[in-house]
Amino acid sequence: MKKIKANLTFPPSKVTFPLMTLLVREYSLEVNILNADVRLNKTGKLVVELLGDEKNIDDALEFIEGQGIKCHIFNGTLSIQEEKCIHCGACTTVCPSHALQIEQPDFYLTFNKEKCLVCGLCIKACPLRILHLDHRESEE
Repeated sequence: MKKIKANLTFPPSKVTFPLMTLLVREYSLEVNILNADVRLNKTGKLVVELLGDEKNIDDALEFIEGQGIKCHIFNGTLSIQEEKCIHCGACTTVCPSHALQIEQPDFYLTFNKEKCLVCGLCIKACPLRILHLDHRESEE
């Protein structure tokens, strides 16, 4: 079994295309929608986690791109130099999955790796530049 996270960008003509249904039925994938911004007649964005056999995932990704839907695979992990963090919360304001949060009552930054989309938005937001994206070839 393989699990990947991907960002899908739909052209306006494809936002009503039943992609998730086809991924489940035709490719036997488990699909977890992590973030979505989809509106009629607008470019749509969808962040998904796909779980299934490696061949089925590879075939599904080829199918997705064949439909004119752009696909970017997130293939890394986020690391934080925690000892340098001042817990300002700048990274939390741009985190779409809420993997980075300031917890009360202490107001300390917490990071949930399972929720992380590996999108990198937090890296740009951090004023101290203590967040880093470590790339790897594949995610199993």
